[in-house]
Amino acid sequence: MFLIYQLLLTLVILISPIIIIVRILKGKEDIKRFKEKFCLFSKKRHRGKILWFHGSSVGEIMSVIPLLNKYDNVNSFSQILITSSTLSSSKILQKYKFKKVTHQYFPIDHIFFSNFFINYWKPNVAIFLESEIWPSMYRSIKLKNIPLVLLNARITNKTFKRWDKFRENSAKIFAKIDMAFAQNKETVQFLKKLGTKKIKYIGNLKYFEDKKIKNDEIEGKLKSKFKKYKICIAASTHEKEELFAAKTHILLKKKINKLITIIIPRHIDRVSEINNQLKSLNLRTVYHSSKINNLDNVDIYLVDTFGESKKFYKISTTVFLGGSMVEKGGQNPLEPARYGAKILHGPNVHNFKEVYNFLKSLKISKQIKSSSQFAKEVVFRKRMKNVKKIKKVGDHIFQKTFKNLNMIINYES
Repeated sequence: MFLIYQLLLTLVILISPIIIIVRILKGKEDIKRFKEKFCLFSKKRHRGKILWFHGSSVGEIMSVIPLLNKYDNVNSFSQILITSSTLSSSKILQKYKFKKVTHQYFPIDHIFFSNFFINYWKPNVAIFLESEIWPSMYRSIKLKNIPLVLLNARITNKTFKRWDKFRENSAKIFAKIDMAFAQNKETVQFLKKLGTKKIKYIGNLKYFEDKKIKNDEIEGKLKSKFKKYKICIAASTHEKEELFAAKTHILLKKKINKLITIIIPRHIDRVSEINNQLKSLNLRTVYHSSKINNLDNVDIYLVDTFGESKKFYKISTTVFLGGSMVEKGGQNPLEPARYGAKILHGPNVHNFKEVYNFLKSLKISKQIKSSSQFAKEVVFRKRMKNVKKIKKVGDHIFQKTFKNLNMIINYES
């Protein structure tokens, strides 16, 4: 099976110039740094020990920012390597002033590139995030006896079924994980069935936020910009969900003056398409990147830049989380909930079932099925009494994660 996987990847590499060109044209690829995916690195390895984190995209990278902040001040490591696969995730890291952090794109999972990557960077510990399981890279890591950690591990039912179709081969891959820290109990069971030996249930690292890492100037400007308006947010939206939010806006506008609906698409390369759809409803739209301050005649404020969600969540009172009215399994609601927002979602949230059950128990979240129901549930005041409860859970999970991770890192370093 591994041989077939390598042959398929070889074919992908042969046609990769076409794939790369298409992705560059779509704004999904870094025109200067895509070569890193072929192990043509733009940064150098420093002397000394190196700690390596890998996450697929924005969500995973954001979840370890507090850990990066901690380890950035630890003398044991001369460099912290962060790898990811998406353009948006690389741009997120540019906003933080870390001293030791180096970002590179994760290489294509061909055995040649995996071996080359490991031989060049020589990490002392490899920490993969959530559901980042890569057969070739795992193999290369273990051949060099590098400790492999799956942090904030999340295996959905869909992911489990996909791996379980090839259980014998999957077991060889998952057995290479030295320690998995699971974010939910369902993941614990799935990892056991797939062959991971050491698993510890800690909880979802995304409950935590490091309040010391912030940008008060930018957040203050945004708060001032929307101060005189009533706002409703639709975040991490997928196709059709923007129209769902827009129709809700039309209903609310009949009884609420100075209303602005902020839409934050899951994929910002769709903004032109979304904008055209909104215009068909005769809604006045402005892009966040336009930096327009007078919003008196605006219906929809369309966020067309990377990594902006958190700023808007801080001024939010009601947030609809996308991926839930369509068959995507939902998006993580923890960040807006941490800032006292009421969370609304559709029926499809199975990817974050445990989180939504927790929020539901606190009466923070509610399921909706129509624009009229959405409009009915919108509130314009924060629910600060629940913020402390979420913070307490988040602090506990972070401290537990940091302590357990240190036991591995200190032992191996």
